Amino acid sequence: MATIRNPILRGFNPDPSICRVGDDYFIATSTFEWYPGVQIHHSTDLVNWRMIRHPLERATQLDMRGNPDSGGIWAPCLSYADGLFWLVYTDIKRLDGNFKDGHNYIVTAPAIEGPWSDPVHVNSSGFDPSLFHDDDGRKWFLNMVWNHVSSGVGGRPKHPSFAGILLQEYDPVAKKFVGPVKNIFAGSPHGLVEGPHLFKRDGWYYLTTAEGGTGYDHAVTMARSRSIDGPYELHPDVHVITSKDAPDATLQRAGHGQIVETPDGAVYHTHLCSRPLPGLRRSPLGRETAIQKCVWGADGWLRLEGGSPVPAVDVEAPAGAIALPLPSIARYRFEPGALPLDFQWLRTPYPARLFSLSERPGALRLFGRESIGSWFDQALVARRQEHFSFRAETELDFAPQHFQQAAGLTHYYNRHKFHFLGVTHDARLGRVLTILSCPGDWPDGRLSFPLHEPVVLPAEGPVALSAEVDSAALQFFWRDGGRWSPVGPVLDASVISDEGGRGEHGSFTGAFVGMAAFDTSGAGLPADYHHFEYQGRDQ
Repeated sequence: MATIRNPILRGFNPDPSICRVGDDYFIATSTFEWYPGVQIHHSTDLVNWRMIRHPLERATQLDMRGNPDSGGIWAPCLSYADGLFWLVYTDIKRLDGNFKDGHNYIVTAPAIEGPWSDPVHVNSSGFDPSLFHDDDGRKWFLNMVWNHVSSGVGGRPKHPSFAGILLQEYDPVAKKFVGPVKNIFAGSPHGLVEGPHLFKRDGWYYLTTAEGGTGYDHAVTMARSRSIDGPYELHPDVHVITSKDAPDATLQRAGHGQIVETPDGAVYHTHLCSRPLPGLRRSPLGRETAIQKCVWGADGWLRLEGGSPVPAVDVEAPAGAIALPLPSIARYRFEPGALPLDFQWLRTPYPARLFSLSERPGALRLFGRESIGSWFDQALVARRQEHFSFRAETELDFAPQHFQQAAGLTHYYNRHKFHFLGVTHDARLGRVLTILSCPGDWPDGRLSFPLHEPVVLPAEGPVALSAEVDSAALQFFWRDGGRWSPVGPVLDASVISDEGGRGEHGSFTGAFVGMAAFDTSGAGLPADYHHFEYQGRDQ
């Protein structure tokens, strides 16, 4: 019997929305400020998954310049009906304070590969939208409603700001809402209701929501009604999935997911989760995606197959599934065309200002732009951290002439949580290596400089850099004549996590490792990267 090993999508893949089309399963996950927007993953057995598409990939669909850290694309919902894939999502433009300026959109495509349409803006009343296709052909749009006059404050969410789940009919021909909008569900006493999804069975509308905030009190809550607009009665257990009362469970922060049925009628439920570092409530891999097998009880309510709401690491897979080994090493060579799908950049729909794969064939050229951590024009190309322990390596050509110019390797979360090993210029020493570290200094983002003296480099030629992370420890290296030498002290890698710095609920994406260049003189000095390698070292 095959086993699903959770999490099924490792490293920063939250808010999983799942749909099945024939024998194919697709999961869409949030990407926040990282571009292109939304990750779509494919499987035929719920065990083996492959990321296949970023559907929001051009300026007419998405422009996040200026979006705050942990803003951008929240909680996409993927569905299939009428020969089309439908994707709804929020673009959050403001995060802190009483307001959440978020706009909800719908895009469609005839195939998962695209082409994906330009977006239709539908409302801005709250976030976490979903689209439900009823069996009578009508379509219903749901989202939580945000109450800015309540006591809820960004980073410290309070129940009154999460003012319930709105429902309104959507006309796909007119591309607008029709009929009244109604608040159908205020949530349970647990509070912070968001992430709504509808599922219909035996004449009942089952509403699943996320509650408790996306931290250690997170949960999937269920309610049902005979009428789509309510009233909804709570599940007798209230929560279908949660780790809030199981502090020793491997999968923590469990909540926010969606039901899917297999062709033979078995029921599964996706959910986000995190795996904190042992002994620390810090999750460098961010919120990942897991899936649980469920059963319908005689009372008509859904529960996890094991009876407990605490999610399991190992779950029975559909019949016939065979788990394939996951590669631990990814080696990337840069050829003209598109970046490998594993890589993303930040916010802008105009990547030609940040990088080129053609100006120097066989290399990724980054153009030094604004400072590392900028919300507008930052030349940073990176991939997700998927392991607690890993090694990353690259080699670059870079000829800085001033201290304002730097290029190198970074372990990055956001503007106030990163470590950066960079090639730069020192007026006394010439070309050197330095380390810029921002170990969670929120809100100011002040840098520290762990090297007392920079490392002198040869005046010209390529420089090889690497980073080794082992749980909470990061060590940078550079290579001189075939020998790797450590650079600087061991740094705190645990701060490059959801809970680092500002703390729980303050940020909720995940750690990346990649290549970055900046030139605050405005000259746009290029840096050429010849390859990139990522090796996971978890047991």
